[in-house]
Amino acid sequence: MSAIRLSLRFLFLIVLTTACSQQQTLQGLFQKSTPHEAYARRLRQAQLDETALGRDWLAAADRALRDSLVVTLPFQETGLFRADRAMAASYRYAVRAGERINISLTLAAGTDAHVFLDAYELSPNRLPSPIASADTTALSFSYDAPDDQQHLLRVQPELLRAGRYTLRIQRAPSLGFPVKGKNDVAVGSFWGADRDQGARRHEGIDIFAKRGTPAVAVVSGMITRTGVTKLGGNVVWLADAQHGQHIYYAHLDKQLVQPGQVVKAGDTLGLVGNTGNARTTQPHLHFGVYRAGRGAVDPFPFVRHADALPPAPRTKPERLGQWVRVKEKTTNLRRSPATKGSAVVAMSRNTPLFVLGSQASWYRVEQPDGRIGYVAAEAVVPAAAPALRREALAATADLYAYPTAAAAPLDTLPARSQVAVLGEFRGFRLVRSTSGAIGWLSKMAIKQG
Repeated sequence: MSAIRLSLRFLFLIVLTTACSQQQTLQGLFQKSTPHEAYARRLRQAQLDETALGRDWLAAADRALRDSLVVTLPFQETGLFRADRAMAASYRYAVRAGERINISLTLAAGTDAHVFLDAYELSPNRLPSPIASADTTALSFSYDAPDDQQHLLRVQPELLRAGRYTLRIQRAPSLGFPVKGKNDVAVGSFWGADRDQGARRHEGIDIFAKRGTPAVAVVSGMITRTGVTKLGGNVVWLADAQHGQHIYYAHLDKQLVQPGQVVKAGDTLGLVGNTGNARTTQPHLHFGVYRAGRGAVDPFPFVRHADALPPAPRTKPERLGQWVRVKEKTTNLRRSPATKGSAVVAMSRNTPLFVLGSQASWYRVEQPDGRIGYVAAEAVVPAAAPALRREALAATADLYAYPTAAAAPLDTLPARSQVAVLGEFRGFRLVRSTSGAIGWLSKMAIKQG
């Protein structure tokens, strides 16, 4: 490490130690300044944004909001923080109105990293809108999705921090289940189904249960209305002030509450029946959610079962922080860990890839030009064992940090010294020197041994 970098690191730690030792807590909703924003502000105040490392950290944070990978929930990944460069991982995922999104990030033993975790809502032609954040050593938070939307999660450690983490993103219901002793398996008719020979659509879900089964409050609130209607029969309306919505119970055999009554989640509101236009069907509860300014919305995501824990990676976590290379004639770097995920770029045989994450049967990798995506684990092999071949230098040559002659040299290798070739990329070769250093050499600098 150069004297300049040592000085920079010393200055960096002096400036930030005090601020980072203060109590850091979950921010349920973004306030005036998120922990990430506060840290960025301290960087600027210390003029570290004028250094290469500081600029790179701020640029990585911005780039993560523009160029994210796409994942499907539930999601789990083991990832790596690199101390040698500023980085930020970002994941985009779809949510449904009424889902509760649970996010947790656990640091591996021995990982000393302060991490910023920030969730955003994405909308076309608009800047990402912050939703929630956390910055602790046991990162976790939950939030309720207000709309069907694309969300993005950014994960970024402080500068000069290394280690491993496990990220989980799972869905859960934001409301309790409305029929006692039942779950979403009992739903027999869903949102949007035809009614009256297609003249209208079903604006709720039907939950089938024995006559007299308690229909319960899915959230604490106030009963605003009860009554009898032609379609709904015996109905109850529950105001959910917490979420700005009204909950509708219909076809009840009997109502057991009165308007103005305050109830708690789990209290019995009525008994399942088949009154109204359901008198020719089996007893069931018609359950609906009506949101302020929008009317009826699909209630199923509000009450569906929580996601099970995602499966542990079948890939090899020990590959994290190591180089692998493409073994097929060609394979795609993909934006999603799925065979149908959109391709970022096609890669040729022997392209080296640095492993940043491991999940299911995919690796999250960085290509030598900085592009990040997923590659199927079966499409790559370890770059170092065995090496492609051994070669000798034609003359004294610089070993570069990146596959470009403009990169900083890591070392200078003498003529006729032997190197192990680990991969090839655009006129450069990733090599390991006899001292064990890994870096890039121009193809013109070496000759086959």
